[in-house]
Amino acid sequence: MRPPGFWSRPPSHPLARLLAPAGRFYGGLTADRMDRAGAPPPCPVLCVGNFTLGGAGKTPTALALAGLLRETGRAPAFLSRGYGGRLAGPLVVDPAWHAAAEVGDEPLLLARAGTTIVARDRPAGARLCAASGADVIVMDDGLQNPSLTKTLSLAVVDGGSGVGNGLPFPAGPLRAALARQWPHVAGLVLVGEGEPGAALAREAEQRSLPVHRAHLVPEAGPDWVGSRVVAFAGIGRPQKFFETLRRLGAEIVAERDFPDHYSFRPEDLTALSALAAREGAGLVTTEKDAVRLPPEARAAVRVLRVALAFADEESIRQQLAMAFPRA
Repeated sequence: MRPPGFWSRPPSHPLARLLAPAGRFYGGLTADRMDRAGAPPPCPVLCVGNFTLGGAGKTPTALALAGLLRETGRAPAFLSRGYGGRLAGPLVVDPAWHAAAEVGDEPLLLARAGTTIVARDRPAGARLCAASGADVIVMDDGLQNPSLTKTLSLAVVDGGSGVGNGLPFPAGPLRAALARQWPHVAGLVLVGEGEPGAALAREAEQRSLPVHRAHLVPEAGPDWVGSRVVAFAGIGRPQKFFETLRRLGAEIVAERDFPDHYSFRPEDLTALSALAAREGAGLVTTEKDAVRLPPEARAAVRVLRVALAFADEESIRQQLAMAFPRA
């Protein structure tokens, strides 16, 4: 879905006020669900979640945290619901075999870095993680899912958008009122700059929660300086992708944004390719979008890959070491 424009405006916006009662109802149900006790996992669980609907950078954060855990000798496996995929699992994701329509786009990215399990039933997925050799489960999303007890939950926040107007869905982007979600997290991962995220960081610090500041770094690859491109993306905040390309020196001649997790059709790529040809430009998208492209179109589209880097890596290492001590 595309976030409605009024979600980023003050909560006094007429549509937000109209939908506020529905938001209180939905948010209350979600918060009550979060308060339920979960099933004990077969091994410790690190939950990488967010307060809102839409993208905040959870998948790059999960990849970065799993990398830090491996450096301590841990054997993490990723656990995902597989949003956008039709297979319920539990199953081990194989990037060479599975498609985004089957398991979702995030699991395909995670599976390139390590064992990844897709499961709508999180406890069953956790058991398969342990059976596959994991001694720590890194759960991509699931903060609001109470079915599994978490050892450590971190909320990922986009610095540029924060929590929008601060109202629960459908009046705003929150999954539940923020005051009801804070008790379920032990720290904040703030990705990128911006006053919306900074305000949330101040609130976290007032609650004595650590704030781990981070940013997305383009991985080594093609030189984008002077490249004429048609940029397209179907992610939570496509504008972040466009801004990154500009910072790298690319000349964006056209932008096209699609709903988050959009399944690209051959006709979409035909239209994008025709636009690029008219402009004398190439096509470029995100790594997450690339796995949802029709296979025949992938060779013609360049991909911008990014990784998460922590400003103070020692701080996040210490929190992980306290939560997941070596025996």
